[in-house]
Amino acid sequence: MSMFCFQCEQTAGGKGCIKTGVCGKKPEVSNAQDELTCALIGLARASGGKCPNANAAVLMIKSLFATVTNVNFDEAKINELKELVEKEKNLLGGAEDFNMAELWNGDIDIVSLRSTLLLGIRGMAAYAYHAHVLGKNDFEVTDWFFKGMKAIGEEHTVEEWLNLLMEFGGMNLKCMALLDEANTSAYGHPVPVKVTTNVEKGPFIVVSGHDLLDLKQLLEQT
Repeated sequence: MSMFCFQCEQTAGGKGCIKTGVCGKKPEVSNAQDELTCALIGLARASGGKCPNANAAVLMIKSLFATVTNVNFDEAKINELKELVEKEKNLLGGAEDFNMAELWNGDIDIVSLRSTLLLGIRGMAAYAYHAHVLGKNDFEVTDWFFKGMKAIGEEHTVEEWLNLLMEFGGMNLKCMALLDEANTSAYGHPVPVKVTTNVEKGPFIVVSGHDLLDLKQLLEQT
């Protein structure tokens, strides 16, 4: 089975992973993520490019977050999300999913612009999801996920793609501010502290990423 993934700096030869991911991602997972992405475009089409309800909003953000390159390598979970997306889409009257074969194919400039928007939206979904689990949401940000995903499934001129990217950039900044508010309202503003640099005998728990709620729960348990 072949794959194509070029959404991180680790990609093979700096061009893209086509057999298996340098990160360890299998082609089945990569393709399932692409199928989920195309289903989300279908959901955005069914909603007319606007957020229809709270359930669809969470599903859109959570599913986009799951398609970020190194977030979820569980093929079964990805497929479960796709089933939920298809169900929600049908509740809205249904729409055609985007053709997966066209997701990374076409004129090189258009593919580059479309991919920049898609990978950016996936990144924004990570911010939005972390804010959501802390009880912070912004309707304008949430609504833009549907607008952006619908736009990804459409034809645009280079100028139109650039305008979409500029609009997305402003929305992404708004989303980052939302996450900052979520984190600081829950945990306070960060301040410098002294930490030990002593080498201790293991075992260890290695923490990576920026989900402070997970870190808080881990600290409470330990």
